[in-house]
Amino acid sequence: MTRSSSPALSRSSLAGDSWVIARRSFKHIRRQPEMLSDATIQPIMFVLLFAYVFGGAIAVPNGGDYKEFLLGGIFAQTVVFGCFGIAVGLTTDRSTGAIDRFRTLPIARSAVLTGRALAAVIIGLLPVVLMSLAGLIVGWRTHTGVLDVLGGYALMVLFQFAMTWVGILMGSLLSSPQAVQGVAFTGLFPVTFLASTFVPVNTLPGVLRTFAEWNPVTSLSGALRHQFGNPDYTAGTSDAWSLQHPALYTIIWAVAIIAIAAPLAVRAFNRVTGD
Repeated sequence: MTRSSSPALSRSSLAGDSWVIARRSFKHIRRQPEMLSDATIQPIMFVLLFAYVFGGAIAVPNGGDYKEFLLGGIFAQTVVFGCFGIAVGLTTDRSTGAIDRFRTLPIARSAVLTGRALAAVIIGLLPVVLMSLAGLIVGWRTHTGVLDVLGGYALMVLFQFAMTWVGILMGSLLSSPQAVQGVAFTGLFPVTFLASTFVPVNTLPGVLRTFAEWNPVTSLSGALRHQFGNPDYTAGTSDAWSLQHPALYTIIWAVAIIAIAAPLAVRAFNRVTGD
């Protein structure tokens, strides 16, 4: 019986092959730990810089605790930036011929993408853990129950999974890691700052404020603050539906990104790899 003749065996083979590809990513990190610098050092630097350098100059209403407001935004920004790593890794594999070697092996064709996506989600948990620890050190605390806190982290994982497919799409369309860095940084960096990431949206002028109100980074930041019981000085400053229902709005965005980006990413990857 061939592998393709049994659906159960095919599913089992796909899961096993995907895990092999994911383990390859983990081994690369173990051999080259500097690959994690963007996912570990940068988020911690943002926490420390904004908490201690800029925090004193950023006023929040009623003398509130800026550090507790800050962490929801830092979490959201880091989750969005998670697409960088998988995009860079995929373009590297394409340029070094690794993808061509995978195609000569008796593995499921989709295992390359599913394995990469699985590794990206697991690796993406590391900066979240490190930021949580850094936040506790600078004074961040949660003030809700365990289920609410777990719900906040689950929301991060969901949005991270969505951004993983954005990363796969970029890694399939762009030709080099340098191109990924340029395009992703130019496109995503402004989006994460034109939000309630670091300041309440009511401090932004006109059109920028409207954009920030409907920016999913704002809703993700607000949803996390709500789940963790942290102050969200944005929620009471606007009647925008996205700010009144931040968790639902974020979930809608995550599902929409997956529904659109995943098929496009698979199609683009198959085109550039000749499948």
